[in-house]
Amino acid sequence: MSDNGSVLLEVNNLKKHFPITAGFMKRVVGQVKAVDGVTFSVKRQETLGLIGESGCGKTTVGRSILRAIEPTSGEIFMYDDGRKVDVCALSKSELRAFRRHMQMIFQDPYSSLNPRMTVFDIVAEPLVVNRMARGSDLEDRVAELLRVVGLDPQFMRRYPHAFSGGQRQRIGVARALALNPKLIIGDEPVSALDVSVQAQVLNLLQELQEKMGLTYLFISHDLAVVEHISDRVAIMYVGQIVELADEETLFASPRHPYTEALLSAVPKPDPRYQAQKIVLQGEVADPANPPTGCYFHPRCNYAQDICRETCPDLIDIAPAGSEPHIVRCHFSEDLELVGIKN
Repeated sequence: MSDNGSVLLEVNNLKKHFPITAGFMKRVVGQVKAVDGVTFSVKRQETLGLIGESGCGKTTVGRSILRAIEPTSGEIFMYDDGRKVDVCALSKSELRAFRRHMQMIFQDPYSSLNPRMTVFDIVAEPLVVNRMARGSDLEDRVAELLRVVGLDPQFMRRYPHAFSGGQRQRIGVARALALNPKLIIGDEPVSALDVSVQAQVLNLLQELQEKMGLTYLFISHDLAVVEHISDRVAIMYVGQIVELADEETLFASPRHPYTEALLSAVPKPDPRYQAQKIVLQGEVADPANPPTGCYFHPRCNYAQDICRETCPDLIDIAPAGSEPHIVRCHFSEDLELVGIKN
């Protein structure tokens, strides 16, 4: 963890379990451990990439931080103007006011915008709800936000169907910026866009971060996108973070076998390069019935008896004085794994 003076968001042992019910009486017969003890921090004005395959719990982490869904347990702290705010302890009215500081950009720009509302109404809604502007001031603020994200304000009276996917996502970005938040959680904000449009939106997000001092938690399954935009990267597998390090270190020197396997699948723009993909055997562990010991051991090429019996702790393997390199693996200091910047 970083010192609290530089940290904006701190998440400690976050869990979100969804009940499994059966029978006419809806009796709880089990739990889906969507998020199972996630711990990380995000520094001010940095981008933390949260990456993993579909179903690993990364979106649930983002929504739990905003309390769009209620966490089962754990701690979520925001450092706001010298105050340490316990997000989980906020009442509904306090949370509504505090959400000005935390906003989300959603994955699908087609379904995240109300088709019955004009662009003006969509972007203005947070300002109206929080009573921050009205009348001509409201219209001026919406026009300014649209210009900031690269859209012409003269089209603010149009409906979302009149815009392309990239333009719709820019509208979503404008809506997220309306209340001048400190933290923006991007839930795969470019995955539904064409590659060329992805680059434009990513560059826009980086420009806005520099101009407005924004902090991003960037959720994605695309390693190339995360490598481009992130300062640090966290890898998730079956509800747990298995590795967290700065972008350069993680992509060059992974220390968890799952990270190595993910990196081996990243294509390189060199026709002479022969990819040495690591094909993982078996299926992703069931979060409703995870294996004993390390959740990754049934698919790991390096697994030994201790991996099947004991769940590894998150440990920092970085040399003293270096940026933390946190890994959940019994053999993280012994394995020599291959990255993509070697």
